[in-house]
Amino acid sequence: MADAIFSNLPTTIFEEMSGLARRLQAINLGQGFPDDPGPLAIREKAADAVLNGYNQYPPMAGVPELREAVAAHYARAQGLDLDALTEVVITSGATEALAASFLALIEPGDEVIVFQPLYDAYVPLIRRAGGIPKLVRLQPPHWRFDRPILEAAFTDRTRFVVLNNPVNPAGVVLPEADLSLLAEFCVRHDTVAICDEVWEQVVFEGAVHRPLMGFPGMRERCVKIGSAGKMFGLTGWKVGFLCAAPALVHSLARAHQFLTFTTPPNLQAAVAWGLLNSEAWFREMPVALQRSRDRLTDGLRREGFAVLPSQGTYFLNLDLPASGVEEPDRAFALRAVTKAGVASIPVSALYEEAPVTTILRLCFSKRDETLDAGVERLARARDLSRKAAQQVEPPSTTRV
Repeated sequence: MADAIFSNLPTTIFEEMSGLARRLQAINLGQGFPDDPGPLAIREKAADAVLNGYNQYPPMAGVPELREAVAAHYARAQGLDLDALTEVVITSGATEALAASFLALIEPGDEVIVFQPLYDAYVPLIRRAGGIPKLVRLQPPHWRFDRPILEAAFTDRTRFVVLNNPVNPAGVVLPEADLSLLAEFCVRHDTVAICDEVWEQVVFEGAVHRPLMGFPGMRERCVKIGSAGKMFGLTGWKVGFLCAAPALVHSLARAHQFLTFTTPPNLQAAVAWGLLNSEAWFREMPVALQRSRDRLTDGLRREGFAVLPSQGTYFLNLDLPASGVEEPDRAFALRAVTKAGVASIPVSALYEEAPVTTILRLCFSKRDETLDAGVERLARARDLSRKAAQQVEPPSTTRV
C-alpha cells in the first residue's frame, strides 16, 4: 500500500482561503502576493530571453550568470563570500530548495527543530525525509526564542534546525542577539541550520537582516535559501537560491536534480540581470511596502483593531481578543470571508500542536483601495461576530 504521508494531508490554509476568495469574489488579504506586477525592466528581460535567447535545458545547478549574480548580490548586501561555482545552486522556487535540503540531508530518525508558527511545507517534508520534527512554540507579541527555550529544544539527537528569518507570519526580523544565541547552540550540538531567508530584502524602518551563515561557526553548517520571487515581487516565477559550503552543496544538488532538475532559462537570465541592476528597486520597494503597511495599520486602528508590529515581510497581525473579537481565529476568518467578503489567514493553522488561536494574519502588499475596503469588511465581520455572540442564549440557571 502506498505511503499516506502526503495523500492524507489537508489542503493548505493558503489554498483554502484563496479558493474561497476566488469563489466568493472576496478581497484576498490572505495569501502573500502583491498587486504590483513587479519591475518592468526585469519582466522585459524575461520576455526578450524567451524570444531571442536559449530555451533548451540549462545546466542543472543553474546558468552560470545567475549563480555569479547571486554570489555577487550576497557579497554586496550581506557581506557573504560565496563561490558561485561550488556554493550556489538555482532551484525552482524556495519550496523546492527546502525540499532538496530536507531530502538530501535528513536521515531517518534525525531530530529537526522547527519554530512555530511555521510555513506549512516544513513538517510534511521533514517527515517525508524520515526526520522527527521537534516543535518549538513561539508566542505573540514578540515571537522570539531565548536561552531556556533553546536549552529545552536541543538534545544529543538534534541534527538540524529550520530557521525562518524574517519570520512569516510574525513579521519579525530577528535581532543579532537571538541569531548569535542560535549559532552558539548549533555549534555546541554540531547542528546544521536550514535557513529560509526569502524575506531578506523586505524589511522596514532601518531593520537589518543578518544571515545566520555570517555568524561564527556557521559558515560550514548553514544552508541559506533565498527567493527571487520575494525579492522582486514576482511570486509566480519560482526562482530560488540554495547557498551552502561545497560539502553540503554536493548533496543538495543531487537532490535538486531529481526534483525539478532545472528552472526556466529565460527567468534565470532575467533574475541575473535584476540582481546586478536593481539597486533602486531594493531601496524603493521596502519604502513602498512600508507605506502600504502603515495605511492598513492606521485604518485598522481607527476601527478599533489591535495591530501587532511588523518589521518585515508582506504581513501584519491582528490580536483578536484585544480587537473585540471573541471567536477563535479560524472561526472569525471563515466568517470574514463568507459573510463580509475578505480573506485572511488564521495563524493557528500554522501550528502543528498547541496553536495560538488569537491572531489573524493580513497581507498588505495590495492597492490602496483594496486595503481600505479590507478594513471596512473586517470591521463588518467583527460586527457580525459580536451579533452572533449576543444571540447565543446563556445557559439556564433555573433549578428543577
